[in-house]
Amino acid sequence: MKKILLLIIFWACIGVLQAQEHFSAASFYPVPNSGREVLDFNPGWRFHRGDIPLKADPLQLDDSKWELVNLPHTVQLVPSEASGSRNYQGPAWYSKRFTVDTRYQGKRLSLYFEAVMGKSSFYINGYKVKEHFGGFLPVSIDLTAVGVRPGDEVTVAVCADNSDDPSFPPGRKQYTMDFCVFGGIYRDCYLICTGDVYVSDANEAGQVAGGGVFVSYEDVSDQKARVNVKTHIVNDRESGCRVVVESTLLDAVGKQVASTRKSLSLSAGSDGHVMQQLTVRNPSLWHPDTPNLYRLRTSVYLNGKLCDAVVSRIGIRSIEFRGADGLYINGKPFGDKLMGVNRHQDYAYIGNAVPNNLHWLDVKKMRDAGFRIIRSAHYPQDPAFMDACDELGMFIIVATPGWQYWNPEPVFEERILSDIRNMVRRDRNHPSVLLWEPVLNETAFPESFAQNAYRATHEEYPAPGCYAAIDDKSKGAMGYDVVYTAPKNEAFYRNAGKSCFTREYGDCVDDWNSHNSYSRVAREWGEEPQIRQAQHYARKDYGGSLTVDQFYKSPRGHIGGALWHSFDHQRGYHPDPFWGGLMDMFRQPKYSYYMMMSQRDPHLHLEQADSGPMVYIANAMTPFSPEDIVVYTNCDSVRVIVNEKDTLVQVPLLEEKGIRHPPVVFKGAYSFVDVRALHRAGKPEQCSIVAEGFLDGKIVARTKNMPSKRNEQLVLTVDSGLPLRANGSDMVTVIASITDKDGYVKRLSQETVIFEVEGEGELVGGREVEANPRVSRWGTAPALIRTTTKAGTIKIKARLLHPGIQFHPQAVIEIATLPAERVALYRELPVPQKTEIFGKTEVGEIDFNEIERLAREEQERINEMKQVEQQQRHFESTEKK
Repeated sequence: MKKILLLIIFWACIGVLQAQEHFSAASFYPVPNSGREVLDFNPGWRFHRGDIPLKADPLQLDDSKWELVNLPHTVQLVPSEASGSRNYQGPAWYSKRFTVDTRYQGKRLSLYFEAVMGKSSFYINGYKVKEHFGGFLPVSIDLTAVGVRPGDEVTVAVCADNSDDPSFPPGRKQYTMDFCVFGGIYRDCYLICTGDVYVSDANEAGQVAGGGVFVSYEDVSDQKARVNVKTHIVNDRESGCRVVVESTLLDAVGKQVASTRKSLSLSAGSDGHVMQQLTVRNPSLWHPDTPNLYRLRTSVYLNGKLCDAVVSRIGIRSIEFRGADGLYINGKPFGDKLMGVNRHQDYAYIGNAVPNNLHWLDVKKMRDAGFRIIRSAHYPQDPAFMDACDELGMFIIVATPGWQYWNPEPVFEERILSDIRNMVRRDRNHPSVLLWEPVLNETAFPESFAQNAYRATHEEYPAPGCYAAIDDKSKGAMGYDVVYTAPKNEAFYRNAGKSCFTREYGDCVDDWNSHNSYSRVAREWGEEPQIRQAQHYARKDYGGSLTVDQFYKSPRGHIGGALWHSFDHQRGYHPDPFWGGLMDMFRQPKYSYYMMMSQRDPHLHLEQADSGPMVYIANAMTPFSPEDIVVYTNCDSVRVIVNEKDTLVQVPLLEEKGIRHPPVVFKGAYSFVDVRALHRAGKPEQCSIVAEGFLDGKIVARTKNMPSKRNEQLVLTVDSGLPLRANGSDMVTVIASITDKDGYVKRLSQETVIFEVEGEGELVGGREVEANPRVSRWGTAPALIRTTTKAGTIKIKARLLHPGIQFHPQAVIEIATLPAERVALYRELPVPQKTEIFGKTEVGEIDFNEIERLAREEQERINEMKQVEQQQRHFESTEKK
């Protein structure tokens, strides 16, 4: 049943709540009663996978049988292990109808798509109005310019084609790439309404170092800072006007700390920039450990009345790379190694169609682990991800789309340079941006391109704090600000006078075809592989890839590195997913996550993330658990008490240089024979491992493990971060754990769990992607839940697919959803799908003709893959010891 709605307002006091929105829209946060409205355009799209003929008549578009979906949307749900290009590639269509409210008379209307994957075509009422090449940067459609007026019935249609296309980056065929492009309108969409005199969008304006609001900083210190503001105003009127632009800086509690006004005269149909400077006394500076943020309110007055206003969330800070002296933040040397991870926008089932709240949670999980930097692999990340990095204190390296492919045709470089300029325009105000990576990942491009890419970056950011990075092996590397290389190349970067960083480390395969590695460990493989992975990342006594230990032995000029990779992810060119993540595709941690967490400073306490001392026992006390008890801790010493009787104390073995908190190993301390003896003696409660961490002689962290006994329960937990919003887009992972009566997870259990969802939510995926029923792995079965557009309660139920007399648990958990933060515009909504355990599958019948065709093409793919192997071997040396 369809819900016919014209305009939904989700709460009464909209002005107050809009001011508290967590994520920006088209780079800005709203100002109530400013004359500007930004509507959530995500809900209520029609979707068709495949191609259609489209005529220049909206009545000819029969989308009545198309699926109803909300954005962000992926063209096809995939299993949690769907590597090897099993995802759909080809055209996909979206359509949405709405009526323009008559109260928008005299207003300018535009559609803002954060990204649409691949080659995309945009139609308004059947007429193509724009074509876009590339899948990672915004696209704007000026509805007013194409004749849309208040009262009009409007049909928006979008063709998103993620087929392989060598004319724009990444350019390489997906089945030869180390990630998947998935497809669709996989990021947010907004309808933006302004007056005819307004602050522009930087990407839409297309002006070098201009458009929108551009903020930069000078003379930053604890005593004062100068904030430079460049604002672009557009006059769409048929007559000239004179405006006053007011820039006001507000601190975290809304107190005004600086303000300035300046007038600007604009002729009819023209635009111009206003340059202003604010001086802030005793600024609260942005730093990854103290990510203080300000709100810069830009107000435009016409004839004394407010005609437009936007808020930019900024952080006052300075960054400098001083060659051998390394990184300086706010004029002070950064006293640590800058350790981090790479991150693909990829999640179980939904691919890259990740909602804003999960982007935020990804950053939070990495910040909790103690990381301070993320490299965006290998494209600009979602704007919500950038907002989260600002808020949570996570530096980011923004990379242009590209991966091991160069096309000598001029149009290819033209489109790359366009991407570079647009990613800088989009992300230039984020204090979290540490480096720009304007060159293509692991690609043999010409030196002239490296020079052009560098020039474009600095032209777009002609202010202090702009740094571009490149591989040491790339042509033109010496002309860049920062060079990617391994710590071993000390002579190189000392002679070059460059600060250096390692863009990827940790992976260590047998060869680039088989892809076997002790760094690549699926969580369900259990303790021994997980411990091996963690030790491999920490410190090892064999050759191959870099470790945390080696970074801490490098000089200051080598500032740190980013692990490959934060989370397991799908890949195009190999049937196995990349299993080298610290967490799986549902963000369930492996032991290596806690090993990395143990590297954080125990004396550093953060407001925005978990911090301080920690201790973790990497032993589940199963019959097959290792005899050595491994403990990850950042404490001075650790005491382990086994079975309430054996007390063992160790001080971590530290070297003068190297890993700060090596894993602590208690040799031969665990024996399942002892567990068995206590159980037989009727003393199972004594079976335990307790670990206590000490700082300065005091216990500051404690944890306890016990062996899981008989299966007794299903326990549901919610992997939540921000409060769930009823916007039809937010998602949350719910974990069903098989436990004993005391709640200890039965890690070796393999049960099949059925999920049912009632109320204001729906389950993402069913039998066709092995989402429901879901087989438990390493004792847990995850489910992904999406909210509806109505605030209320989501009830999740879980039970076994095959219950029996001995074990028939059921579990229920409820999640409250809050009203959406933004007004949404839609006519119809998807109806939450009921749980169908044995529904239809999309796999279909086996097509033997298709199999033969694929076999004929196999040799071509083999040849292409050999080229990939050669390229990866070539660039591997920047990541090795």
